[in-house]
Amino acid sequence: MSVGVKIFAGRASEHLANQIAESYGVSLGNVKVLEFSDGEFQPSFEETVRGQDVFIVQSTMPPADNLFELLLMVDAAKRASARKIITVIPYFGFARQDRKDKPRVAIGAKLVANMLMAAGVDRLITMDLHADQIQGFFEFPVDHLFASTIFYPEIEKLNTGNLIMAAPDAGGAKRANSYAKKLDVGLALCHKQRQKANEVATMTVIGDVTGKDVVLVDDMCDTAGTLTKAADLFMEKGAKSVRAFCTHAVLSGPAYDRIKESKITELIVTDTIPLKQQSDKIRVVSVADLFSDVIRRLVNNQSISSHFIIS
Repeated sequence: MSVGVKIFAGRASEHLANQIAESYGVSLGNVKVLEFSDGEFQPSFEETVRGQDVFIVQSTMPPADNLFELLLMVDAAKRASARKIITVIPYFGFARQDRKDKPRVAIGAKLVANMLMAAGVDRLITMDLHADQIQGFFEFPVDHLFASTIFYPEIEKLNTGNLIMAAPDAGGAKRANSYAKKLDVGLALCHKQRQKANEVATMTVIGDVTGKDVVLVDDMCDTAGTLTKAADLFMEKGAKSVRAFCTHAVLSGPAYDRIKESKITELIVTDTIPLKQQSDKIRVVSVADLFSDVIRRLVNNQSISSHFIIS
């Protein structure tokens, strides 16, 4: 008897999970969440998962309820005798806490990994971790996908011979350089200094962007402070236009207003995190087909390395 595949969604990623399930060719599994008056909640599978490969789709952006809901669903699937439990976490929250960067702080990403392992996860599929080494925090396989699989064709359409890739900070230099090599174009960098989190103090440009169509790439856009300052600075340095590609549209606080008021022509993001509001400057490309294909390949024990266009 062949093993069945069932795809379920947490409430934070229901729209994306629906698209993944549709692309895979199955109906999204039935999950109900009982909410108590004090805020406590209890998810339950309303169909059997016994002996099935269960894929649970849930991004773990704040609030922390999203993460805890995922953990409860994993525990429920394990106690309901699922054959394998694979968490699909398009946006892995707490990934910025991958090390002790000052005394007396937690390593949040490792704590999340420990909780997922303790809950009973057998495998993790995620995209563009803020720090690649987080894969090593797990004692089970981690399939780390890259949004470059989707972004690269989009960027290639913009290449009219006047393109230059750019990173909004030194941390994104490797990613931007990978795109630049693949497209055979130049590279520019921004060097920033922070006085405190989410606040950029000073920024300088490294590289000549005069008359160029600049394409900024980053793994996430949170308050959009770094991104919009970099875009405005590139325009001041003579750039013809600035577009940005960011995998995870965290877009918190003043992000939407900053993007609207900035000189960014367009911000292209994925749907790993649903947009809080619409914007004329923000365009969403879906990762549903990519995740559904990876699920199909895993179920059939096929290689997924073809999806790693740029690492």
